[in-house]
Amino acid sequence: MHWQTSRFQIDLTRPQVMGIVNVTPDSFSDGGLHATTADALRHCEALIRQGADLLDIGGESTRPGATPLSAADELARVLPVLREAVRLGVPISVDTYKPEVMQAALDLGADIINDIWALRWRDPANGLAGADVVGRHPRCGICLMHMHGEPTTMQRSPMDGDVLPEVLLFLQRQAQALLALGVEKARILLDPGPGFGKTVAQNFSLLSRQRELLALGYPLLAAWSRKSSLAAMATPAAERVAGTHERLLPSVAAALIAVERGARVVRVHDVSATVQALKVWTAASQG
Repeated sequence: MHWQTSRFQIDLTRPQVMGIVNVTPDSFSDGGLHATTADALRHCEALIRQGADLLDIGGESTRPGATPLSAADELARVLPVLREAVRLGVPISVDTYKPEVMQAALDLGADIINDIWALRWRDPANGLAGADVVGRHPRCGICLMHMHGEPTTMQRSPMDGDVLPEVLLFLQRQAQALLALGVEKARILLDPGPGFGKTVAQNFSLLSRQRELLALGYPLLAAWSRKSSLAAMATPAAERVAGTHERLLPSVAAALIAVERGARVVRVHDVSATVQALKVWTAASQG
C-alpha cells in the first residue's frame, strides 16, 4: 500500500508521522511560535530530526472561531517556507482550502494538498474549486477531511446523533468526485475530521468505530493532536492550564489507538513522543 504524491510514493505499510508546521500567529496550539520563515524552517528541520516522515505546512488557523485569511496573506506566509522546505528530502503537504494557494504550492513542488473543506470551497472571484486544481495535477497527493459547517461557526451548532453514517457518505462522495475527474485512487487519503463540528462524544465515537471507515477502501489520516476533546476527557477541569501542552500524553494515546484501528498517517505536533510510542507499538505488534 502506498500514497502517491508529487515526488514520492509514501509507503503506508508502516504508520507515517506527519509533523505539523503552523506558520500562523493564532493557531490554537502553537500560534506565533513559528510565524517567521526562519523559525518555521528551524521547526521543520527539528521535526525531521525527531523522526517525522512528512511535514504539513499551514498558513491559516482553522481553530473554532478563527478569522478567515485572504489568499494573498496566506500565500505570503506559506510560500517562503515551502520554497525551502521542499529541499529537505521529505514529502511536504500544504494545509489549505483555497484553490489559488493550492496551485501556487503545487507549482513550487508541494507533494500533498490537505484540505479541511475536502475540495468544496470555491473562490468567490472566479468560481475555481480545489478539485479543479488537483484534478489537473498528474500526481499530487490529496487528503479529504470531513467538516460540519465552517471554522467560524462549526462548534456553535455541531452535528446531531450518530455521526458515522454521515461522515462515511460525505467522504465517499468526495472521493468518488475526484475519481470522476481522473484522479488515481492511490493519491487519496481520508480524514474523518475530529473536532470539526462534532461533540466530544461524537469525536470519540469516530475513534472507537474508526475501522468502519476502512470499508471505503482508502487509507486514513488521523489528526487528534492536542484537540480539546482529549483535554475534556483526560484532564479534570480544575487541573487544566492555559495552553495545550498538558495534552501531550492524551495525544500520543489517541495516535496509537488510531493506528491500531487502521490509520496509516498520524498528523501530530509532538513528533518525538509519537515516534517513540509507535516504535514500541510496532515491536509489540511484531512479537
